[in-house]
Amino acid sequence: MKNFTDAQIAELNKITASTEELYSPFACRSAQAVRKENYADVTRPPFLVDVDKIIHCPFFNRGSDKTQVFSFYKNDDITRRSSHVQLVSRISRTIGRALRLNLDLIEAIAIGHDIGHTPFGHRGEWYLDALYNKNTGRYFNHNVHSVRVLQKISNSKLTVQTLDGILCHCGEKVNGEYRPAPQKSVEEFEKTLEDCYADREVIGRLRPSTLEGCVVRLSDMVAYLGKDRQDAQFRLKMRIDLHDFGIGGSNREIIKNVVEDVVANSMDKPYLSISPDVFEALKKTKDENYDKIYKSKQATAQYEDGVKPMFERLYYRFLEELDKEDKNSLIYVNYLNDGIVSKNYRELYRGEKSGLILNDVVCDFMASMTDDYFLEAYRHLYPDDKLNEKVKFVGYFDE
Repeated sequence: MKNFTDAQIAELNKITASTEELYSPFACRSAQAVRKENYADVTRPPFLVDVDKIIHCPFFNRGSDKTQVFSFYKNDDITRRSSHVQLVSRISRTIGRALRLNLDLIEAIAIGHDIGHTPFGHRGEWYLDALYNKNTGRYFNHNVHSVRVLQKISNSKLTVQTLDGILCHCGEKVNGEYRPAPQKSVEEFEKTLEDCYADREVIGRLRPSTLEGCVVRLSDMVAYLGKDRQDAQFRLKMRIDLHDFGIGGSNREIIKNVVEDVVANSMDKPYLSISPDVFEALKKTKDENYDKIYKSKQATAQYEDGVKPMFERLYYRFLEELDKEDKNSLIYVNYLNDGIVSKNYRELYRGEKSGLILNDVVCDFMASMTDDYFLEAYRHLYPDDKLNEKVKFVGYFDE
């Protein structure tokens, strides 16, 4: 195998440096990358290394069968996590390119931000949080778990900037400005991460430490607002009256108008800014989505009576089997012994198994499940249980 010469390495470094000469003074540069463990790569800048690590993480594939809003419809056009993160990446990169930011860092944060999401969208997240909190006093949040998947479970060794952007991506509240927080050291990031487990209020105070992270946070919301409307009206044919509040009614119009407004108001600034009229329109669009889509029967049916009790029964079963070290349990066969988790992760749980550690592993396993695997696992373990009848899908040709 041929090794690079010093001259070739210098040339490759020159290519990266020349690219970054075009960056805004507010962009995050390769030289600023902080990684807990040193990782040298001749052909790729540090944040591009992060992109590749995330794409090749085994849990990345599972986003193709984790639904966003509508879980019980057999329709290949309905948005899944895998398509959502690609949309976030595309929107983020469009904004980042216009503002001369680091597109590698933007892509890494965008494609990794939901890798720790549960099956069945935010309802699955709420059910798992309730069980985890009841047993440990700690809190489960999908953004925190995305960091755990990449940092501990798969041992991907990403930069602090990428992990920080993933941790701080949740943008449920619309802001007129998105200002980066101060850059974090490894130790500061680890403390913030731990605080998220111990105090529910910490999540609401998180801010990304890079402008690139701010772009992804805003783009996450832009990506789902119009797409969820598209899924509801044109894929599921929901009879709802949705309004254009000044940024357009279609997915295409919302993305175009918001992106152009953000870029026009944020150029040559160390923060993102949205004009007052677009800010108000985003708030109204989001509120209308909640009232008419996310609270609708199509988006809420079958969860409380079906999925929720399934979560509880599986959680306690896996907890008991893990405590007894039942090697025939699915938690061993399809998780701990399946080669999907890192060697370092397996070693953590071969020693003393405290109650917290047992609950962590069960939570990790259940969060990793896809929608289909969750339901198949329940039917496999409880084939005659009546809860199986509570969850039914609307087929392609059903009225």
